[in-house]
Amino acid sequence: MSRLMLGKTLERICKAVLLLCLVHFLIMTIFYLDIYTQRFDIFSRFNTRNFSKMHQYFNISKPNGTSLTFLGNEDHFVSSRKLDHNLTVTKKPLPMCPDVPPGLVGRLLIEFNSLMTMEKVQRENPDVRMGGKYKPSDCIAKQRVAIIIPFRHREHHLKFWLHYLHPILRRQKINYGIYIINQHGEGMFNRAKLLNIGYMEVLKDEEYDCFVFSDVDLIPMDDRNLYHCYDQPRHFAIAMDKFGFRITLKGMKVSRPDSKIGKYRMIKHERDKHNEPNPQRFTKIQNTKVTMKQDGINSLKYKLVNVAKYPMYTNITVDIGTPPPRPSRG
Repeated sequence: MSRLMLGKTLERICKAVLLLCLVHFLIMTIFYLDIYTQRFDIFSRFNTRNFSKMHQYFNISKPNGTSLTFLGNEDHFVSSRKLDHNLTVTKKPLPMCPDVPPGLVGRLLIEFNSLMTMEKVQRENPDVRMGGKYKPSDCIAKQRVAIIIPFRHREHHLKFWLHYLHPILRRQKINYGIYIINQHGEGMFNRAKLLNIGYMEVLKDEEYDCFVFSDVDLIPMDDRNLYHCYDQPRHFAIAMDKFGFRITLKGMKVSRPDSKIGKYRMIKHERDKHNEPNPQRFTKIQNTKVTMKQDGINSLKYKLVNVAKYPMYTNITVDIGTPPPRPSRG
């Protein structure tokens, strides 16, 4: 009999302990739920009222009533149409682009045997804007560079030039625009005059910090040859120095890249008709010191024919007029 009573007593004790444990569990659950609710409410009110105070940089908004929800990292957002339209999301400003970008490849393999089309060039460079304009998306470029190309009847060369140069310039983190200065008509091709015209016309389009004059048949073989602005005039293709004397007479020095990275490959081609060597070229060179003060930007005359913006470049067609006849040899 005593054993039976003892067993019932133990059973009651166990039930009581279990009941106490259950009550304790319920109390703790309610307590933590209340704390969590209060913390969530405080966090929500803090976000909606003080979010703009945490990030005092600049606001991001999207059209059509779409807001951006912050997820804890300034680089990650999710779109939501149910948020308060008065809530603006801020983002940390972009850093300045480095002088030497880390994504450069170095020595490049340049070849002209494959089939090249403008459609292929456009597919390869989807982030280039209309008119051949580009600026980095992950940093702020320190300089704005205009690239000017004298041009006539070189569509095949232009495709390869754009195919190689757009990726190179993008890796160099440059804010740039590409301008083709197309000589109208079949008169004598005047490269120097087209460069001067390009300088004048490009300034009408945008403001640039410096200008790079390039031939359409020259491709850099190393992307470490940076198309940046320099304190002195820069000669990028060090193996083809023909026009430095206009610079040295002004007391400026020509800077050059290292010989290992300043190499260019030329697209082989026959000399164009009406682009024959000027028989007076050596005499003109000797008289440069005198003529350069009157012959240049200050005496530039031409007619603007057309300006057209294409996906990979801006085309500026000009009529440079008829040059004076060259004296015959002999």
